[in-house]
Amino acid sequence: MASASSAPPPAANLKRIVTASLIGTTIEWYDFFLYGSAAALVFNKLFFPDSDPLVGTLLSFLTYAVGFAARPLGALVFGHYGDRLGRKKLLVLSLLLMGGATFAIGLLPTHATIGTAAPVLLTVLRLVQGFALGGEWGGAVLLVSEHGDARRRGFWASWPQTGAPAGQLLATGVLSLLTALLSDAAFTSWGWRVPFLLSGVLVIVGLWIRLSVDESPVFQQALAQAEARKADAATEKLPLVAVLRHHWRDVLVAMGARMAENISYYVITAFILVYATTSAGVSKQTALNAVLIASAVHFAVIPLWGALSDRVGRRPVYLLGAAGVGLWMFPFFSLIDTGGFGNLIIAVTVGLVLHGAMYAPQAAFFSEMFATRMRYSGASIGAQFASVAAGAPAPLIATALLADYDSSTPIALYVIAAAVLTLVAVGAAKETRHRDLTDVTATAGAEAAAHRAADARST
Repeated sequence: MASASSAPPPAANLKRIVTASLIGTTIEWYDFFLYGSAAALVFNKLFFPDSDPLVGTLLSFLTYAVGFAARPLGALVFGHYGDRLGRKKLLVLSLLLMGGATFAIGLLPTHATIGTAAPVLLTVLRLVQGFALGGEWGGAVLLVSEHGDARRRGFWASWPQTGAPAGQLLATGVLSLLTALLSDAAFTSWGWRVPFLLSGVLVIVGLWIRLSVDESPVFQQALAQAEARKADAATEKLPLVAVLRHHWRDVLVAMGARMAENISYYVITAFILVYATTSAGVSKQTALNAVLIASAVHFAVIPLWGALSDRVGRRPVYLLGAAGVGLWMFPFFSLIDTGGFGNLIIAVTVGLVLHGAMYAPQAAFFSEMFATRMRYSGASIGAQFASVAAGAPAPLIATALLADYDSSTPIALYVIAAAVLTLVAVGAAKETRHRDLTDVTATAGAEAAAHRAADARST
């Protein structure tokens, strides 16, 4: 008998859900990545002017990393209430918080105007950004995963993942356009504020789209069952407790899986703006254009990797991406060192294509690890706690390694070590693509048994 998760929903409804999730995640990632690009390009001068250029960049990336520190808190809070109240309400709140913080950064006085209060306020707003993004990711991917056709869940769930390269594309594109049109003095004076202020318009569009979608039917079914049952009250009130009790292994797998994906992404897209301009002698505009082109390719390949995960499984595609990123690091820096624009495009594009093999199946993979009434908490905790050790310090560590060794070799080894860790974590996980998302109370062991049974039926 077909479950709710395996019955394909109306195509128009599913496309509306996917569009709403994609637009929302694009706006949130635009806000988040905009800060990263500005941290590499101008924040060292505007908020840390008393430091030498490289130390100023380190301090700028430190405020960038602070946003990651708030993401686990966002995951806990949004995950808890998302599992109790629903995915949609929390997604609206996350969009408002992120957009408001980004708009406020565009209005923020610099160090020259208010002194040390400027970097303090910048750090506070970055914390709000991180808190909002910590709750955004889990809700967006779950809304699609729980609406979607189980046979093509990897493909449909990968679309919210394209919000990351779309946001990167939008943020980098706006910055690239401004740096091309404005002089360095004008961009440093006021031009950098424009993309932050544009966030206010984008948030209005995102809210209009996001408010039009329906709550996840899988969540509604699980909530109705919980209310009728009124059993295991502690678990119903505290999804976090249930996650740590029944799914702690899955949380660890998710955290390990995120290491190579997160670290490689921020080295390839954020740190490259430092490395290419300081070590390879590439202009700021050239580096931005390379990231812009590569992000467009990244956007296009993510759904393809997601579709492949529906055919061969989440693990094989993820493992391919982790191994590929590790192997690509030395050629990546060698190509950048040539200083040629074509080589720079190849370096970043190949890196992001391989990254996409991890990022695309991640949404379905993490969603399928957890039972419905603890899924928002489990997926968010696994993803966002890892970001503290992975994406948060990645540009900071890479910049510090470059300052200490004046070589790309330690940075490449750093990413390779993360790739090895991810290979071990995903290699130890069980395949999830046959799991039923309508299973409300399954523990990790019960889900593993269901997976083995589904595999047996399919062979």
